[in-house]
Amino acid sequence: MKINPLGDRVVVKPSEAEEQTEGGIILPDTAKEKPQKGEVIAVGPGKKSDTGETIPMEVKKGDTVIYGKYSGTEFNFEGDEYLIMHENDILAVI
Repeated sequence: MKINPLGDRVVVKPSEAEEQTEGGIILPDTAKEKPQKGEVIAVGPGKKSDTGETIPMEVKKGDTVIYGKYSGTEFNFEGDEYLIMHENDILAVI
């Protein structure tokens, strides 16, 4: 990927929204919930401490993560949707 996030930022490709419920009801596009899970595509070098040392990132490329519902900034790159967010917006690694 040609995107290199800066600092403690992470680029995530969101998972596809659910097409139907567990009961088998097919959801229209307007009723689909925004996904809160995705795959880490690129990771920045890490946050700088007050002394100038780089604090390493806890997530790595390829991790599947859960993030906050309204976390990150959406953007298009080469026809695909991505989110860029700070590492502290990620709630868990699956």
